[in-house]
Amino acid sequence: MKLATLKDSTRDGRLVVVSRDLTCYSEVGHIARTLQAALDDWEHVAPRLELIAEGIETGAQPTTRFHEHDAASPLPRAYQWADGSAYVNHVELVRRARGAEMPASFWADPLMYQGGSDGFLGPRDPIVVADEAYGIDMEGEVAVITGDVAMGSGPEAARDAIRLVMLVNDVSLRGLIPDELVKGFGFFQSKPASAFSPVAVTPDELGKAWDGGKVHLPLLVSLNGRALGKANAGIDMTFDFGQLIAHAAKTRNLLAGTIIGSGTVSNKLDGGPGRAVDDGGDGYSCIAEIRMIETIETGAPKTPFMKFGDQVRIEMKDHAGHSIFGAIEQTVEKYQGAGLQ
Repeated sequence: MKLATLKDSTRDGRLVVVSRDLTCYSEVGHIARTLQAALDDWEHVAPRLELIAEGIETGAQPTTRFHEHDAASPLPRAYQWADGSAYVNHVELVRRARGAEMPASFWADPLMYQGGSDGFLGPRDPIVVADEAYGIDMEGEVAVITGDVAMGSGPEAARDAIRLVMLVNDVSLRGLIPDELVKGFGFFQSKPASAFSPVAVTPDELGKAWDGGKVHLPLLVSLNGRALGKANAGIDMTFDFGQLIAHAAKTRNLLAGTIIGSGTVSNKLDGGPGRAVDDGGDGYSCIAEIRMIETIETGAPKTPFMKFGDQVRIEMKDHAGHSIFGAIEQTVEKYQGAGLQ
């Protein structure tokens, strides 16, 4: 089942069920007005939505043409958004680039930060930033939406709580990160609103690519139409989503609608840093990783961060080449003044 939220006059949009090929949708307001409402009563609502999904595929359900640019993020705002860093290769590169040792605990205990969740960007909304000097970067990731998770739940119970899977562009302002981290209180200004894929899918839609905790498919990232990365999200993921969710639930309950991110998808090559797509490798899911490798190899980065007018695209396709979640496609724009964007 594939679910989307269409933009309307409300902040939370309206929930629709989308066809597997992403061409059409059916209204489901009589079942659940919003995705959050569906998640709050998932045991009763999900079977009814599944019937709608089946009807779309058989032609028994009336439909309307689906356009990805009409979609908000599946949850336009959420009670909680926590992003992990499950690809420790990415973390290791960051630290190597600045000459820091990586504690052994990073391989056994996930890193995670709590991001802003009061408003997400739609998958085709611009990335609005005041200054290019902030170091504008994309971060291509996979994310899951959970049902209720009890405090202290282990990874197995946490995997059972996964309701939906989606993609995310966790926008980072790299130029602001160092000064924030040195304060010892984590990210805030350096992490503006994230954007999620046009649709979120139930894990069964992924077939054999879903093993219960990881998605074993390449994450396709491009910048200005040029392939930047195709790293496999199921490879080099040190902590699966069950482990990430359990980590988040160690000291608190997680309520239905909690979003947990994987962190930047990153693959190693022969035990070392990955290689660019143009050089025959699987590339990178963020610009920072390219710059880290350049720093390690030559002493200084040369690849610039994103500029105003640049466009990033993030997508994942199944083994037949069909888009699963639709595409996040965003253009970087300069913030022009006060007011909500």
